[in-house]
Amino acid sequence: MKAPQVLQDSLRQLLGDARLVAETLPGTDLKLWLIDAVNMDRCFSPEETRLILEEPPYWSFCWASGLVLARWLAEQPEWVRGKRVLDFGAGSGVAAIAAAKAGALEVVACDLDPLAIESCRANAELNGVELSYSLDFFAEADRFDLIIVADVLYDRANLPLLDHFLSRGREALVADSRVKDFQHPLYQRLGMLEACTWPDLAEPAEFRHVSLYHAQRA
Repeated sequence: MKAPQVLQDSLRQLLGDARLVAETLPGTDLKLWLIDAVNMDRCFSPEETRLILEEPPYWSFCWASGLVLARWLAEQPEWVRGKRVLDFGAGSGVAAIAAAKAGALEVVACDLDPLAIESCRANAELNGVELSYSLDFFAEADRFDLIIVADVLYDRANLPLLDHFLSRGREALVADSRVKDFQHPLYQRLGMLEACTWPDLAEPAEFRHVSLYHAQRA
């Protein structure tokens, strides 16, 4: 099976010898096109480092929070079964794909990065599910039963998004490993689960602990 050319070409512009491989995620039956782990186990040149910082290929990893959210939906499909779902900041599309496999009526993968949308398309095909796609969350109507979100609170400046999620969906399910316990009157912490980014970036142990929050519109 060959990686999608547009994604492979984009990755090679950042890291010349990098390649995408179809990986089965640990603890799931999901497959994603991800950056080859072998390529990450080396020193990057100053130019590569600059390019990665300017245009990080978030879509070429399955981040810990996305993996936790995907596992959660697989184990508790009642969260999405028969519902209209939007995956905000979808990245690789792992949570969107998990929602579709768990029986969601409709799943929209939303990301402002066109390459992330291409990644979602390729990964949906890899897993045999159908998704819809959006580049602009705020252009979407208030018609969703659930907004799912993973790893977008890495910058505390993004915390106001917590209110915006409930402007497009009746409920929100948020997984995050960076902001451990944000204070918001509508969000309740469901618990903490453990996972690592895939391929494993050897991140600090604290980032392997993912908090899961739920909110319902008042």
